[in-house]
Amino acid sequence: MAVKDVLRHHWPTVTIAVTGAAIAVAALAMLRGMPPSVIVMASGSEGSDYRTVAERYRAALASAGVEVRLKPTAGGLENRALLLDPRSGVSVALIPGGSLSPGDSSQLESLGTMFYEPLWLFHRSNLENMTPDDLRARRLTRETLLGRKISIGPEGSATRALSLKLIERNGVEPQDVELLPLSPQTAGEKLLAGDIDLAAMLSSWDSPVVRKLLGDERVALANFARADAYVALFPFLNKVTVPRGVGDLAKDLPPTDVVLFAPKASLIVRKDLHPAIQYLLLEAAAQIHSGPGVFRHAKEFPAAEVVDIPLSSEAQRFYKSGPPFLHNYLPFWMASLVGKLAILLIPILGVLYPMMRFLPRLYDWIMRSRILRMYGELRLLEDEMTAARNSGRDTRDMIARLDRLEYQANQLRVPVAYASMLYMLRNHIDLVREGSNKHTAKAAE
Repeated sequence: MAVKDVLRHHWPTVTIAVTGAAIAVAALAMLRGMPPSVIVMASGSEGSDYRTVAERYRAALASAGVEVRLKPTAGGLENRALLLDPRSGVSVALIPGGSLSPGDSSQLESLGTMFYEPLWLFHRSNLENMTPDDLRARRLTRETLLGRKISIGPEGSATRALSLKLIERNGVEPQDVELLPLSPQTAGEKLLAGDIDLAAMLSSWDSPVVRKLLGDERVALANFARADAYVALFPFLNKVTVPRGVGDLAKDLPPTDVVLFAPKASLIVRKDLHPAIQYLLLEAAAQIHSGPGVFRHAKEFPAAEVVDIPLSSEAQRFYKSGPPFLHNYLPFWMASLVGKLAILLIPILGVLYPMMRFLPRLYDWIMRSRILRMYGELRLLEDEMTAARNSGRDTRDMIARLDRLEYQANQLRVPVAYASMLYMLRNHIDLVREGSNKHTAKAAE
């Protein structure tokens, strides 16, 4: 059977088949856009806060079937560099406020702020040249810093970047001090051993080295009495207070409240990270960071705050309405697939449903019109034959046309529901032929 005959006789079936094929092709295309099963997260150095938090994200996403591979880094600045490099494979990282530039928003977006990261400045308790007033106020002056060995974090760390800004603002030239690129763990050990004089570290309250130094009498935590000025000069900073005795109640360490300033760490992702993975990260963030702490109230984090770059559209929807409805009842990959299929099927069904209601009527009209067209030809032919007989003209050409019409009627194939109309047509053709034969017989007599 020719293609055109297939389309003519079975076009409703063909229409449905083509629609189904289009849906299948679209579904296959969406399957190619399914969420990845593996992502890479820049995690900071071994033993760092970022590493500890990254491991919690890895555990949270593993329960949803997504593997999080951790890439060790020196800190926030290296995290930023890896995120901006599409060849690195890194798609998510924690970065403290002030580490990104507005231009980064072309490739990166934020999932919100997650926790405070105070700048802790520890120094030896018996630091020389500190006046009694300085010791009581727990403050460090420019004169006190000159010639000191100060750890400001390794290259690529946000601690180093922020410390250099502060040193410059306070009029201390880098050559006036010995700046050491030590990790927080190494810096803490050397400070306790007396090998260095001061150690700056950008870290959360939960950092083991911070907790250890706070409870040790050999070191003291410097107080930033001008924290309000720093916050005014650097809008990404926030003022926080370390309560008296929080390091060790028995030893009353620190012996006074200590004022610090702190950026907030944001969870930053590449713009091409799949939306479903972003929702998983946000749900994990709500589990990991929503509890109370020394510097935060319960449910304060994660927060829909814009520090350096805008929030992603998924983050905005999450903070406004929570996770998508389907994520509450289906595995994340299935929820993602169903959501995409729904987006696809709604317009298709919007067209297909009225079409399916209209198809039977259209099909009925087509089947009837094929038979009624022949009826029209038969009626016209019968009138011509009657007129020809009345005028005595030759009717052989008309009889030949009647033969062709009868042949077409015999070759016509219609569904069973329309067979009665076809049989009636054939009977009427026979009646016209019978009338013509009777007239020819009378004329012969």
